[in-house]
Amino acid sequence: MNDDSEAAQQVLNRLRRAQGQLAGVIAMVEAGRDCRDVVTQLAAVSRALDRAGFKIISSRMRECLTAREDGGTPELNEQELEKLFLTLA
Repeated sequence: MNDDSEAAQQVLNRLRRAQGQLAGVIAMVEAGRDCRDVVTQLAAVSRALDRAGFKIISSRMRECLTAREDGGTPELNEQELEKLFLTLA
């Protein structure tokens, strides 16, 4: 497995985990569970999504900053990448 496909699999695993956690939060709200329990699970969903986003950016950072194969300009410049990264914070 190459680095890109391994990173993509890790992102997918994190997103699936977040999806399952979110389904759990929905079920908790529907069941009228305690607010603290719901918020705790919702925070876990948020962390899982953040980790997936960080993984996407970190694994693709080099590719985004290097020139494209067709000789074109990089997908993102350093400032654009920093702004994108900070949207996750």
